[in-house]
This record gives sequence, C-alpha cells and structure tokens, in this order.
Amino acid sequence: MARLFAAALFACWLSGPAFAAGLDVAAINNAGYRARPAAEDKADATIIKAQVLLERALFSPGEIDGKFAENTRKALQAFAEAKGLTFQKTLTPEIWAKLNETNQGDVITSYTISQKDVKGPFVRRIPARLEAMKSLPALGYKSAREALAERFHMSEGLLAQLNPGKKFDRAGETIFVVNGRDPRLKLSVARIEVDKSRQTVKAFDGGGALVAFFPATVGSQDKPTPSGTLKVISSDANPYYRYNPAYRFKGVHAKRPFIIKPGPNNPVGSYWIGLSGEGYGIHGSPEPSKISKSESHGCIRLTNWDATLLGASVKKETPVDFVEGADNKES
Repeated sequence: MARLFAAALFACWLSGPAFAAGLDVAAINNAGYRARPAAEDKADATIIKAQVLLERALFSPGEIDGKFAENTRKALQAFAEAKGLTFQKTLTPEIWAKLNETNQGDVITSYTISQKDVKGPFVRRIPARLEAMKSLPALGYKSAREALAERFHMSEGLLAQLNPGKKFDRAGETIFVVNGRDPRLKLSVARIEVDKSRQTVKAFDGGGALVAFFPATVGSQDKPTPSGTLKVISSDANPYYRYNPAYRFKGVHAKRPFIIKPGPNNPVGSYWIGLSGEGYGIHGSPEPSKISKSESHGCIRLTNWDATLLGASVKKETPVDFVEGADNKES
C-alpha cells in the first residue's frame, strides 16, 4: 500500500454524540501531525495512528486505546531516545516524521469475524479472589469482544468506538481493527533490561542494539522486585499459576498451595518467562489496561501479546538485568 503521510495538520476531533457514534476510520488512517496536545481521557485519531506506528517499530505503547497517557508517553520517550531525538512529554514534528518512516499502510483495517472467534468457551465471570479461581476449568476470555480486542492489541473501548452497532459475537460480521505488528514476528534477544523506576522492559540483541521496548508493571510492596542480574530458566505459553502461601499476598488467606488453570485471564496471563530468582518471572496480564497503573505480585507484568513476543524470542540463560532508571518516569 502507498505510504499515508499528511504534511498539513489534520485530526479527527470527536465529542458528545459524534464521539459516541464512533470514530472515523479514514481520519485515523490519514491523520497527520498536530501541535495541539491530545487528551488523556478521549481517543484521538493522531494518537491512535502514533500508537500503531510505535508498535510496528517495536516500541510498544501497551494496549492501543487512542489516549495520550503514560504508556504512550513511555513508548514515545524510548523511541525518541533510540533515534537521537528530544522528547518533551509530547509528540513533536521530528518524532512524528521518524515514526512515519515505519508506516506500512493503513493503521486501521477491516476484519471478518470467524466462527473460531465466537465459539469460546467464554467465562461469564472471573472471580476477584485468587482462591475462587482455582475451581474454574480454564481462565478464558469473558466474551468474543474481549478476545477480539486482545487479538488486535487494542482496548475493548476502542474496538467498540470503531464499530458502533456491530455484533462481536456474530461470525461473518466485518469490523474495523488495529493493523499492528506482524504476529509472526520473532526477535533476536541476547539480554533483557528491567527498569524498576521507569517500569519498562527493553530487549537487546547480541551486538547491544535495542530491538524492542515494552511498558511494564514492576514489583509490589508484598514482594519487591529483585536487584542485580537473573537468568531466564523457562519460557511457556498458557502457564498454570501456582500460589505459594509463603508469599502472603494481601487478600489471599489460603494456608496451602493451590493451582489456577491456564488462560488469558489467569493471574499471570497467557505467557510466563521464568527467572532464576525463586518465584520471579516476566509474564502476561489479564488486564492490559492496568499495565504501569497497578502493582504486580513482585514479578514483571506485560500485556499478554508483549509477553508472548518476548517469550518466543528468548532462550534459557538469557541474562535479565534489573536497573534503577531516572526517578521521573517521563524525564
């Protein structure tokens, strides 16, 4: 496809009834740089496009939702630093131009829902307490909408805004979705760096070049994240969650170990990268919208799709360095 890039200022501003009616796909695909700051609480055409271009460049903004919030700023800062550009907590013309060098066609595309997408099985309700989860046969998606949103690395809210009136549980329905990075992608990862202050994860190749960036939730008061260097000891899709009473997590009263079955809504999501520190790992999350915003149980939490990409790219013995970056996450 021809590269879409507008030199003039162009944006899709939606509010009130117009916003509720849905987002303009053409406006998103043709969005250009705009100097006016974007809101943190409302999906914006230029920010949607920037988030997709960041993901394609392997600087993940986490869940793509069109909002100029913390994870998007983290990704923009990492992208700017890697490209030798100045980041001033906002999208600049220089960063926008460099991002568009990765443009590979429309950032929003159409998709026809398949029978596989809607057959489930879905879990009507996910218990809040860990002990209550252990009786479920699997921790699957709650709905076809949740499954589709995660498949395309986007929030359920953005999926709904792009598709007003559409039935996500109907095979044959054609919808608009994010056209992000290639799902077949695999990286060459020789070292991982976890920044405990900035709550980020970086992957480097054997030559020391940065090959991927991910926003993360790092550690908790219950179980602080370690310091120094650990090593990867395992890498598993669809992991079981094994609770050890010695962890004494808040709100968990079990006196004996228990196991929670696999699934994307498992407490460690759909991927687990085991580390040499007992009980520590890099893993997915049942709630991608909360990456960077809520505590982990001492581990390093990514979105399920970011954990899957990283996990499929690492080998046993890969070093994982824990560092303390700048105190200001957006400095």
